[in-house]
Amino acid sequence: MKKIKWTELIIFIVTAELVGAISALLSGQHKELFTDLKQPPLAPPAAVFPIVWAILYALMGIGAYLVYVSEDSGIRTFSLRVYTIQLAVNFSWSIIFFRFELLGLAAVVAVLLAVLVAVMVWAFYKTRPLAGTINLPYLAWSIFASYLAIGNAVLN
Repeated sequence: MKKIKWTELIIFIVTAELVGAISALLSGQHKELFTDLKQPPLAPPAAVFPIVWAILYALMGIGAYLVYVSEDSGIRTFSLRVYTIQLAVNFSWSIIFFRFELLGLAAVVAVLLAVLVAVMVWAFYKTRPLAGTINLPYLAWSIFASYLAIGNAVLN
């Protein structure tokens, strides 16, 4: 097993966390909108989201690091490209939903994100199985978030 490059690992984790933090910052006053919306069944309390996302961003960063330090299997570059694209789509979702209140577009973006996350998990797994496996919670949450986004679009 290769020695962990701690600086690089921390950079990957912090970068992923910053994507979430900056997106939240640019989203505006999201608590007000969240409380005003009629929520679909199974919607968790607002306090759950920042906790879940902090964990998921850390897992994304760790997974991307594991792929980055892997032997080039021919799919490594593809894996990191999909990771970057899904991170950009992830970044845009909160802004579309909360800042601009475009619930229909946010639902479409959420579904697109879930598809991209599925591709990312598959590519990560092909590159380094642990990297894909630790991102399965992100895939599950993305699917659940798609349900919530579609529910919000339909109900509001």
